[in-house]
Amino acid sequence: MAHRLARGLRMLTAFGLSSISLAGCMAFSPDGGMTTVSDLTSQTINKDVAFVRSAEGAEAVDATVRRLLARPLTIETAVQVALLNNKGLQAAYNELALAETELVEQSLPPNPVFSISRISGDGANEIERQVVGDILALATLPFRSEIARDRFRQAQLRAALATLRLAADVRRAYVRAVTCNELVALLTDAKATAESTAQLAVKLGETGSINKLDQAREQVFYAETTADLATARQAATSTRERLARLMGLWDDGLDFRLPNALPPLPRRPQALPSIEADAVAHRIDLQIARLELTALAKSLNLTEATRFVTLLDLAGISRRTQDPEGAPFRERGFDVQFQIPIFDGGEVRVRQAAETYNLAFNRLTERAVNVRSEARDAYRAYRSTYDIASHFQREILPLRKIITEEMQLRFSSMQVDIFALLTEARQRLASLRGAIDARQRFFLAQSDLQTAVNGGGAPASGGDTSTTIAAAASADGDH
Repeated sequence: MAHRLARGLRMLTAFGLSSISLAGCMAFSPDGGMTTVSDLTSQTINKDVAFVRSAEGAEAVDATVRRLLARPLTIETAVQVALLNNKGLQAAYNELALAETELVEQSLPPNPVFSISRISGDGANEIERQVVGDILALATLPFRSEIARDRFRQAQLRAALATLRLAADVRRAYVRAVTCNELVALLTDAKATAESTAQLAVKLGETGSINKLDQAREQVFYAETTADLATARQAATSTRERLARLMGLWDDGLDFRLPNALPPLPRRPQALPSIEADAVAHRIDLQIARLELTALAKSLNLTEATRFVTLLDLAGISRRTQDPEGAPFRERGFDVQFQIPIFDGGEVRVRQAAETYNLAFNRLTERAVNVRSEARDAYRAYRSTYDIASHFQREILPLRKIITEEMQLRFSSMQVDIFALLTEARQRLASLRGAIDARQRFFLAQSDLQTAVNGGGAPASGGDTSTTIAAAASADGDH
């Protein structure tokens, strides 16, 4: 009996020392896990990110944003401002910091429980002290810590994915905003021309030089151009507001300057012969799914290893009894509690863990198939939109310029009338609008191509199941 008592006390002592040792090893990181996010963002889109956690950090970010907005806004500058200033992204980084608290919590041993009781009566009293420790939780601590580290790595990748999604949204919003500016400039000139033509048609109609049909045609062109210009101005305002929201700007930041036209097309399109392999290797959402599968595999192994034992507590007991008729005496011992698997042998938990793992495996396989297809489709769209926009630049617009110049020469020599010249002006306007639309489609496709390779697009249609899966796995790992 004395040997068993000593053994129980040694186990409790070892438990306490292990708790103190492990607790001293685990601490919060100084950056909240942002190093991985910063490295991935820098490697992928060559941009800086900042997790604002102090007044000094906020002032530094504000100074950088003001400096960037002082110059005309480029697409890369807009992305950088958003990554520094968007509060929704800062909230994603707060979620990362919360995930680190989960890592620290899961990596710490369970606290021992101390209890004391006193019973007295008829002059006698008894005092009992107990220290209770969860031996099963301590025994599985290394496995649970490893799973928690995988979960934290997932949280880091999710924060990086949120960063890439914001960057992609800003690129698209910037392209649309500048396209609207270019269209507004084009339609403003067209409206001025159409207004002059409509006034001329009214005067000619008063003299009887043109009939009502031709006069109505010129007036309706002016009316339609006026409506198109109003629509374009509203679209320019809305797209500018969306860009401002993504960059996290208040009212006083809305005076940023956008160019009036998209940049010229690159001289040649990118050649990406291994785009499918690049997408599978670099997509952050695939990396998250792989880590999810790894964590679930470890959780499944832990569940199978502890299927029969879900409760194992060891208590060290010290009891002092004072009897008024005799000398006080002490008793020491230990108490072990464990659950007897009579009705539930752990089959339910094992089956749940196995099916959760299979679910994640199928989700990962589906996502890998979709990623390859998305990469192929994005590259085809990129090449086709480049070819179409280039065709407008090389063929259609130069020919339209030649036609316009020739029509003006013929009008000067009175070989064609004013109405033929105005018809050509309308056709040229349609070609210019088509060229603007083609360039917008190309730059949007270029952004989509980058998204298809690195990640940052909208969540999959099946939804983000990582939260549900992680919750199920966490339930398997908590003992």
